[in-house]
Amino acid sequence: MASTADDLRNSLVDEILRDVRLTADVERVMRTVPREAFLPGIRLEEAYADQAVSIKENPVGGPLPLSCASVPSVVGIMLSQLQAQPGDNILEIGAGTGYNAALLAELTDEHGHVTTIDIDSDVALHARTMLDRAGYQRVHVMERDGLLGAPENAPYDRMLAAVGLWDVPAAWWEQLREGGRLVVPLRWRGQTRSVALTRHGDTLVSEGMELCGFVPIIGQDSEKTTPLNADGTIRVIHDEDQAVDAAALGDSLSNTTAVEVMSEQRIGGAESFDGVWLRATATDDRVCRLQVTPDATARELISRPAVPVRSPVLIDGDSLAYLIVRREGTDDQRPHRLGAAAYGPHAEKLAQDLIAHIEAWGGARTVVPHLTITPASTDVAAGPGHVITKLESRLTLTY
Repeated sequence: MASTADDLRNSLVDEILRDVRLTADVERVMRTVPREAFLPGIRLEEAYADQAVSIKENPVGGPLPLSCASVPSVVGIMLSQLQAQPGDNILEIGAGTGYNAALLAELTDEHGHVTTIDIDSDVALHARTMLDRAGYQRVHVMERDGLLGAPENAPYDRMLAAVGLWDVPAAWWEQLREGGRLVVPLRWRGQTRSVALTRHGDTLVSEGMELCGFVPIIGQDSEKTTPLNADGTIRVIHDEDQAVDAAALGDSLSNTTAVEVMSEQRIGGAESFDGVWLRATATDDRVCRLQVTPDATARELISRPAVPVRSPVLIDGDSLAYLIVRREGTDDQRPHRLGAAAYGPHAEKLAQDLIAHIEAWGGARTVVPHLTITPASTDVAAGPGHVITKLESRLTLTY
């Protein structure tokens, strides 16, 4: 007998709960709102798989879609971070399919108000159409540049970005009320975290962060991609304030042998080690993202990174060091050891620097940094910690 939509919906939420903690209200609405209603033409089994579904491809042929239905487990994590309450006034940036806005409408009930905006007219129309069909006419859908927000319905008790941000737009500050909460997939030094932030005057203060990945918002172009070889199979993704000498690094990759140094830190097969990257960003401005294609690893152009499409790398002039994982020893619980592979004249020093980040993470694997964000246009003191300056804001990270 074929499973019904209700069966599949409940099975998906059960699956998510095995790995992720959701608030009771978020669990309830995820068991209530029919995701398939926002994904016409998709088989039920696909609608209730824990994976993203593209709804509009990138018209310029980029590697990421222009818009998609987010991974349900990530949706649940971010809604739990948001802590929406009945009666709240909420702004969502990135309308997507409209599914997320429907979940928000359920969380805020008939006394609340949800506005969802999208820069793309087709996406906004899709969201409006699906929300109407599913009975969520009270959601306000607007075609709007997300970087501008929606001041006409402000101030908001909660703001949720369903697109990746490199910076917190200046226009958002006055739209979030004092004590209000912003949940945003924020990118710095090549990695993205869903950060829950509460506004205290001219400071946003973090109350937790989770690993995630999102389609980037249109209009923020301060993250750069630099190829290190002629065919672009080895690339570095870096922030605009980080200097990357592609020619010198490419020469080091071609003409020097990798130096490999292993740490004392071991991991199990399914154990996350993304915290190494996060830990490094809190003290080191040399952290970038290394991206290596399967062709480059197959041709052994570079020693295999821990995760070829996204591994942390330290870059210093003509040298680089990145994270590697090797199976070593007989420890069945944690059979893999973390280490560093490095190239260039300063390979040994950079490898040891990365090992120091690995060891620091290993001493407190689940601890995340405290993040505060202040507008770049104000004289608010950043406070103690490591400061990363962006165009419209300053990030301060402390452990």
